[in-house]
Amino acid sequence: MFSRLCSLRGPLVFIMLSYVLSRGFCQVVAEVNRTSYPTFGSVLRAFTTSSPKYGEASDNASVVTHSQLKTMLSNQDIQLFDVRNPDEYQAGRIPDAVNIPLGVLEESLKLSPNQFQQKFEVKAPGKDDDNIVFHCKSGNRSAKALDIARQLGFRRSRHYKGGYAEWEELEGK
Repeated sequence: MFSRLCSLRGPLVFIMLSYVLSRGFCQVVAEVNRTSYPTFGSVLRAFTTSSPKYGEASDNASVVTHSQLKTMLSNQDIQLFDVRNPDEYQAGRIPDAVNIPLGVLEESLKLSPNQFQQKFEVKAPGKDDDNIVFHCKSGNRSAKALDIARQLGFRRSRHYKGGYAEWEELEGK
C-alpha cells in the first residue's frame, strides 16, 4: 500500500508527502512494514516517537553532567563554550569557558581556524573533536547551540544541560 502511495504523482500526494517526510520517516515505515501490514496509526505512532524534535538534544550521549564537566575541566580536556550573553558571562562563569553568544555561534563556527583563534583567543574546535561542550544558564540555549553545531558537522559535540545555574548551586559561587 505504501509503495503504491509513494508512486502516485498527484499534486496532493506530493504536497502531503513533502510535508510528512523527514529523515527518519522511511526507516520507520520500513520497520513497521517488516513486522506487519502498516496502518496509519502504527506508522504515525512510530514516526512521532522515533526521533527527537529540533532543540531537544535529548539523547544521553549529548548531555554532560556536572561531575563529567568537573573531570573534563580538571583534566584540561574540554572546549567549553558559554552561549549566554556577554553581560551574563561577565556576571559569573565556569572556569575556562569561552563566551560565544548564541546569536553569533553559527557564524563563529564557520570561521577559518585562524580567524576563530584571533577572535576568541583559543584554538578553533574541529568537527571530529569529542570534547566540545556548550552551556548557558539552564540548558535551553545550549541545546539550541548543540543543534546548530551538529548541523554544521560538529557531530560529537555535547552540552551541559544543568548550565551555569546548576554549576553555581553545586559549586557555591
